[in-house]
Order: sequence, then C-alpha cells, then structure tokens
Amino acid sequence: MVDGGVLDRSEVLSLIVRVAIAGLGSYLTIRYLGKFLDPSYAETEKARKQTELLLKKLDIRTAGKFVLTNHETRVAANLIVPREMGVSFGDIGGYEEVTLKLLRRVIQPIKKKDKSCTSSLAAPPKGVLLYGPPGCGKTMIAKALAKESGMNFINLNIADITDKWYGESNKMAVAVFSLAYKISPCIIFIDEIDCFLSIRGSSDHEATSMMKSIFMSAWDGLITDKTSEVIVIGATNRMSSVDPAILRRMPTRFHIDLPDRRQRLEVLKIILKDENVNEDIIVEMADRSNGLSCADLTEVCRTAVVEKMNDLYDSSFSETAAVTVEDHYFFKALDEVLLSRGHTRFYPLD
Repeated sequence: MVDGGVLDRSEVLSLIVRVAIAGLGSYLTIRYLGKFLDPSYAETEKARKQTELLLKKLDIRTAGKFVLTNHETRVAANLIVPREMGVSFGDIGGYEEVTLKLLRRVIQPIKKKDKSCTSSLAAPPKGVLLYGPPGCGKTMIAKALAKESGMNFINLNIADITDKWYGESNKMAVAVFSLAYKISPCIIFIDEIDCFLSIRGSSDHEATSMMKSIFMSAWDGLITDKTSEVIVIGATNRMSSVDPAILRRMPTRFHIDLPDRRQRLEVLKIILKDENVNEDIIVEMADRSNGLSCADLTEVCRTAVVEKMNDLYDSSFSETAAVTVEDHYFFKALDEVLLSRGHTRFYPLD
C-alpha cells in the first residue's frame, strides 16, 4: 500500500483474485448443498438419466429441440416409445369388436388427421375410458393402441404425482400435460383411475382437491386445443367411483367384459401358442372356464406348465426335448383357480 492509503497494482490484483476465489467457492458450496436442500433431487437425477436414454429413442427431429423441466423429467421416466411396446392388437385374443372400434374411432382419426376432411367433428377423442372387471386386458389394450397408432405412451404412476411437499403435486400434474405436448403424439394412460380421480367430497384433503382441480384444468386446455395430439386413456373396474367431471372429459368409452366361450378359446390359443398342447385340451378348457378373466386363464396355463416341469425335474429328462403338457395338469390347475374364484369345481381332486 502506497502513502495516502491507496492500494497499489499488485494489491488490487490480489484482492480481485481473493474475491473471485471466494465467490467461486460460495457458488460451488451452494450448488453442492442445493442437492441436499432439494427434497426431490434424488428422484429428479435418477429420472433425468432415464429420460436422456428415452429421448434418444424418440424421433431425431424431436430430441434436443426442447428442454425438460425437473418435474417433466420425473414424469418422462414413465415414457415408452411405440417401437418398444411389446404388445399389438394381434396379441389380444377375442376382443376384435373392441379393437375394431378403437381402430376406427381413435387410430384412424389420428392417422388421417392431415387428409382433406375439414370437419372438426372428425378429430380424435381427447379422453377414452376402458371399464370392466379386473384382469380382462384393459392395460394391454391401451398399450396396443399406442403401438398401432405410433404414439408415445406415458404410463402415469400416481405415486410420482402425489408428493409430500406442498405444491409439488400441483406442479407434477401440470408437467404431465406439458410433457405430453412436447413429445406428441402421445397417450397419457391412467390405470385404476377411480383411485386417483375419484368422486370429490367434503372429506377430501385441501391439497388433494387442489391437485385434482389443476389436473382437470390442464386437461381442459388439451380438450379446447383442436390441434393437439394428446389423448388421455383411463382404465377402471369401478366406473361408479370415478368423478363425474372426469367422466365428462372421457366421452369415448369401451366396456371390456369377462370373455365368453369364443373369446376364452382365442385367449388360450394365444397364451399356449408356443407350447406343445393338444388342441382338444384347449377347446375343453374354454368350455369349462366360464367366469374366468384373461388373467385367470394365464394363471391356469402357467400353473399347469410349472407343475409339469417340476415333475420332469424330479425325473431324468432331456432339456432339449419338446415337452408335452398332458390334460390332467391343465384341468387340475383350472379346478384350483375356479375354486379360488368361488366357482363350481369341474375336475375331481385326488
């Protein structure tokens, strides 16, 4: 320091360097501590890594053209691209009438959107409800719809929307639709929608009511935008428990009922297509399995094959040889499932 209290050049440079180092240290410290102060940092970081991989699978014209918010990143962890969808309409047996209606009323309006039709009424629906008993393939049909239409699929996890921190659930609800817009055409699928968007009442918590209202408000923006290519599909086995305001937003509805005899036969053929099973057994199983769902039929076949393999493991056999599952394995498994579902027993137990 020179006379008169004025800093010389070297002291000024030294001070600037010290201030810069202190500022950089403060910035890095705050950034590091921010990871611990952000309650959703771990989930966001995990979702971000998953999203980076998923976005690479999207159309190259889409990837890199937008930036996702932290909340959109968490929602994007539930994204499935069409070519990775492991199910199509050909994998759904016995429900040709439903799949044909979905093809004509949902998929065709999407694919023919740019054609010469000028009527606004020819637009695809903004809300579709699949309702019926559990285990009849509602989720499978929704995924097949995304596959056939070439739309991205957000399998919405309600646990990701409901957050313990006040206000976070509202932001997540908005992020669901903002993300769907960015990656459209897109399907937002909500399984067990009656649990998430049930009838509102005075006993509802304030935060829950607000989150539902914001979700419906964001949905309304989708409905009023005639150019959007986002569809909300819900699945429920308790339609009477769904909020009437939600039902109004889902005017296109399809009843997925328990399979009849013809449908059960088609389902069993698909389930057992890779197994060495006599077709007469499949026909008799279809006759005897009245009242069972598609999931029940899958369990019957799984149990029969597992029991056959266990018996083979107890003896010497060649693992390369074709395995034939005899009728008594299937009928015993069918009997057990029927008993557990409260139906009449058809096959005598030993």
